[in-house]
Amino acid sequence: MISNKKKEWAIETLRQKNEELGSLPKKTDFDVATMSRIKAFLGPWPRALEAAGLKDAKKK
Repeated sequence: MISNKKKEWAIETLRQKNEELGSLPKKTDFDVATMSRIKAFLGPWPRALEAAGLKDAKKK
């Protein structure tokens, strides 16, 4: 199970990049190690953006 501290780090990293860019961060906006850690802690990229509150969940 992923610790809350790791999830918080990933969410904060995404939010900071969003603020820096002024748009949704893409995987290519991060180095490979950082992007991989974010995905490991929060799941696939769209779910990671949702967890950070940057993107609305897709409705089925």
